[in-house]
Amino acid sequence: MQRWLNRRLFGISPGQASFSRRGFEDTAPQKRAHLEHIGRTFISGYLAALEARELDPLAAQLDTVDAEFRGFAFEGAAMGLALTGHVWRPRSSKFKRFLNGPAADHHFMLYVGYGWAVARLPWLRRNPDRARRPFDRDLGWLILDGYGFHEGYFHWRSAVTAMRVPRALSGYAARAFDQGLGRSLWFFNGANVERVAACIHRFAPERHADLWSGIGLAATYAGGVAEDELIQLLHLARPYGSHVAQGAAFAAKARYLAGVPTPHTELACRVLCGLSGLQAAAVTDSAFGATARSPADEPYETWRSEIRARLENVGAPASQSL
Repeated sequence: MQRWLNRRLFGISPGQASFSRRGFEDTAPQKRAHLEHIGRTFISGYLAALEARELDPLAAQLDTVDAEFRGFAFEGAAMGLALTGHVWRPRSSKFKRFLNGPAADHHFMLYVGYGWAVARLPWLRRNPDRARRPFDRDLGWLILDGYGFHEGYFHWRSAVTAMRVPRALSGYAARAFDQGLGRSLWFFNGANVERVAACIHRFAPERHADLWSGIGLAATYAGGVAEDELIQLLHLARPYGSHVAQGAAFAAKARYLAGVPTPHTELACRVLCGLSGLQAAAVTDSAFGATARSPADEPYETWRSEIRARLENVGAPASQSL
């Protein structure tokens, strides 16, 4: 009965991932097909979670997804587990068991997927910053990143055209939201780098850095563009090249940790960071080790700042260990 209710109450049609359904401006057919496939993969993972009774078989099912797209399936499953957990069993958490168990290597994507559930549940949306507090003090900010992506993807007229930030967000929470919103602009603009840059320039200048960070992550993790377009992207992002590089390094870390590196991630890291994907991922580790001891009020932003500082000087070889 609960699985039936899950499908009836929370089901999302795979057609929701189409550009025409989303109202996104059209783009090159190959780019559109790639980005729509990512959306459908996310939805397939989400629907699998709505049907799942046990977590190990769910993870095994998601592991059959092609490596390039597997992270998106885990992200969707995280949304499904978080959403149904808050609705049906608020005192237990399949999401946390999934995060700390069979899906641990995908924890970057799982936190983002949790943010999609925050966006869908009114009592979490009223205080989204509070929703992240039970989780890792650093990576928990990715929950608000996921919230930002959801709003740019599903409610772009408010989040992108009107450039509104949810009233419940303030301080650094609004900046984390913008990082996810920036990722959504990669999809909203069909991975067209000129449209991406023009879109960001319409926002208030103080939001540009975090939006560009999200673009760097999306261009590297989701991909969809060739080398010349990545070079153009870096040119258009000036003076926020280090923010783009930081986003790219995060993407590399997420892919290498989960064991799903791709040629387009490697290419993006070499163009945007001046490093291999493995080296860019290692920068996030070495930066994290330095900032974990920092007394800063915002350790997540300290981590991001440290990554940017290290990527601005890539002359010294990065550690190869993850």
